[in-house]
Amino acid sequence: MSIALSEQEIIRRESLQQLRALGINPYPAEAFDVNAWAQDITDNFKDKPEAYQNVVIAGRIMTRRIMGSASFAEIQDSTGRVQIYLKRDDICPDEDKTLYNTVFKKLLDIGDYVGIKGYVFLTQTGEISVHVRELIVLSKSLKPLPVVKREDDGTIHDGFTDPELRYRQRYVDLTVNPEYKNIFISRSKVISAMRGYFNEQGWMEVETPILQPVHGGAAARPFATHHNTLDMPLFLRIANELYLKRLIVAGFDGVYEFGKMFRNEGMDRTHNPEFTAMEIYVAYKDYIWMMKMVEECLETVARAVHGIPVVQVGNNEINFAGPYEKLSMYDSILKYTGIDVSAMDEAALRQTCAELKIEVNPTMGKGKLIDEIFSAKVEANLIQPTYITDYPIEMTPLAKKHRSKEGLVERFELFVNGKEIANAYSELNDPIDQRERLEEQLILAGRGDDEAMAMDDDFLRALEYGMPPTSGLGIGIDRLVMLMTNQSTIQEVLFFPQMRPEKKAKVATADDFVNIGVPAEWVPVLNKMGFNTVEELKAGNPNKVFNDLGGMRKKLKLDITMPTKEVVMAWFE
Repeated sequence: MSIALSEQEIIRRESLQQLRALGINPYPAEAFDVNAWAQDITDNFKDKPEAYQNVVIAGRIMTRRIMGSASFAEIQDSTGRVQIYLKRDDICPDEDKTLYNTVFKKLLDIGDYVGIKGYVFLTQTGEISVHVRELIVLSKSLKPLPVVKREDDGTIHDGFTDPELRYRQRYVDLTVNPEYKNIFISRSKVISAMRGYFNEQGWMEVETPILQPVHGGAAARPFATHHNTLDMPLFLRIANELYLKRLIVAGFDGVYEFGKMFRNEGMDRTHNPEFTAMEIYVAYKDYIWMMKMVEECLETVARAVHGIPVVQVGNNEINFAGPYEKLSMYDSILKYTGIDVSAMDEAALRQTCAELKIEVNPTMGKGKLIDEIFSAKVEANLIQPTYITDYPIEMTPLAKKHRSKEGLVERFELFVNGKEIANAYSELNDPIDQRERLEEQLILAGRGDDEAMAMDDDFLRALEYGMPPTSGLGIGIDRLVMLMTNQSTIQEVLFFPQMRPEKKAKVATADDFVNIGVPAEWVPVLNKMGFNTVEELKAGNPNKVFNDLGGMRKKLKLDITMPTKEVVMAWFE
């Protein structure tokens, strides 16, 4: 047995072997069909006690109270926790009491999965419990769960709260902090409600490529890879827009897709390099029609999650029932800065950024400079749902020119609680204009803008076959879920957010310990005791180390010579 394990891990592995020695398979292959769940039992038993006289339930052991020939425990399934009551003679009706005296009391641990057959009753204190007739081991847990203590009033002690650990070990987080499951249940409701709304309108859900030969559809830096068989570069998609538009060209009236997007950019509280977006394109519509559709859709989502269109987000009550406020890009900057940028050229915009202390760089054209001013001075003020409309043409290469305002495009972004969650256009369907716009993007790329769009000749060819007037919309699902669940970081609404490489504890070589006089056979024992480097050992208490070595020798049943106290003292010189 390896001794590079914690004490509890060693004990659990020994229990595993003892279970097998008793003829109990700790990981049985047979199905265990349940007919009851914790939440259902606690919610409905008192009204229909006769319906719970033959229940089969399964879950993790989360607490235990051993009391001689009878014990209580709590098991947790996907819906919650319920107390179980075990009486030795009930689960061991014959002379052999091993299942209770040895298996349950000594070999099972918190975190183990068990199957229970029995009936529900009320204890003398009025607590709903399952009286166990049969107990079956379903899975032995070899790592101990963090012990999170919960008082009846909801107070939590020793919580598993470190975000680094919670996000990296989500499987532990959701086990010991089951309340966080509600975030992901709500996430599922958001997507289901949107999908249901779109399907009712007759629009079709589709799938488009994730690996793309040309990164397009958004201004973002892509992840690049290489396909060996085709010997060609490929990119993880930054958007699915250009493929969905191809399907409008193909004759579909409405198509939408929920999909993962990938952008090789920074990470913060609202950005993850892998995120979920929904994009939808509807033929014969424009961005004015799309505003109304978005209001109906988001109110539907809010009601699906909360039952009402008003959602609490931090200190703000956000009302998703329309109509939403509308401000043009230029008017919003004027409103919150007092500066009219509508007639400024690139030089004047750079000067304005300097005066506003907004950091810019030489690669930025007019569109990027205006966007920087807007992001720095306007976004945070947009708390209630607000449409920012009519963007400068330089900012949006894929949107149609404004029908009445020179130099602008028909575009809106929806901002809620200071963040953009939706982006929509009257889509550009003029192939000649579209080619010119993408050529302008190539110029920006030549200036060093690594977020500029690439030229997609196949997409342009598709437009040349003719695309009807179309409106398109993209919604960031992760940010929308953040709003609907009152979360301030994107990591909270992702099961497995991207994390930095896990830091491994520095471990010295055996020779490092041997060089200060530690016998080689005792080095793994010191590692087991938590001394991974010579420096950590020398920072310890010599007398305690000596005593602990004796305890470890006995506990691990090591057949090696115990070093004398003088030898141990010499390690610390």
